[in-house]
Amino acid sequence: MVPALVLTAGLATRLRPLSLVRAKAALPVAGVPLIHRILIRLASAGVRDVVLNLHHLPHTLTAIVGDGSDLGMRIRYSWETPVLGSAGGPRRAVPLLAQSGSTFLIVNGDTLTDVDVEALVADHRRSGALATLAVIDNTESDKYGGVLVDAEGVVAGFVKRGSAQPSFHFVGVQVAEAAAFASVPPDTPYETFAALYPALMAGRPGCVRAFFSPSEFFDIGTPADYLETSLLLADRERTSLIGRAQVGHGARIDRSILWDDVVVGTGSMLRECIVTDGVHVPADTSWHGVTIRVATGELASGERRIDDLAIASL
Repeated sequence: MVPALVLTAGLATRLRPLSLVRAKAALPVAGVPLIHRILIRLASAGVRDVVLNLHHLPHTLTAIVGDGSDLGMRIRYSWETPVLGSAGGPRRAVPLLAQSGSTFLIVNGDTLTDVDVEALVADHRRSGALATLAVIDNTESDKYGGVLVDAEGVVAGFVKRGSAQPSFHFVGVQVAEAAAFASVPPDTPYETFAALYPALMAGRPGCVRAFFSPSEFFDIGTPADYLETSLLLADRERTSLIGRAQVGHGARIDRSILWDDVVVGTGSMLRECIVTDGVHVPADTSWHGVTIRVATGELASGERRIDDLAIASL
């Protein structure tokens, strides 16, 4: 199987304030770090060689993943300063990935999907494309931009969210050739769908293709999306939403996520809340529909400070 690049360098601004505490891919999703869920699925498809690109809060990821030996994988890291974007990141990582050949997977580190990776790679190799995108029907065009695909499976263009034009939804998994990134300036922020792929498609029609995959897709783009996805998976998998936490006598926790080293005071109530690392929830307090983090540094947009806690509505 080909190697994979997992894109984990982004700032995750839509996920703030949670992404001020951990990199997005380090967030626990129904008790399992998102990056572990992604890597476990890749391993099940036979992927053994993986590169993670790093920029934002990298220690929160490396502490979880290490060298990948516990997953039976070899994990290496591609460091970015500044963050290089969806095309600049792969361009920087090509020397690591191309050691195993010119073809590699690119997987977004902020979504979950059960795309058939082996079938995707096989389809890509049959077509001779420079890049092949895994897509599903775009049933939420008001929320997601779309991929325009012709009857032959060739990507014809991209539309922004809200477009009435029928389109497909890219689920964050693709196969690419190293040659696709040859024109990207090194160490320069550069985007795939806004710049690189339209230029490639104009110069070589048919070089970017779509692979229709009737697969699940879970979004973790915003705190509300994260809570919804975690609740769904915890119910399906019968797993806990509570990390390493101490819950005081009489405290009630309903449909809430507790990260590590959280202390919930006696008699407190949390309902549909996300409580991040190291928070001490005061005794006999009630919280509903908020994120709670330790107030360090400046507050994020929408946060308010209550004593030593930063609170924001979901």
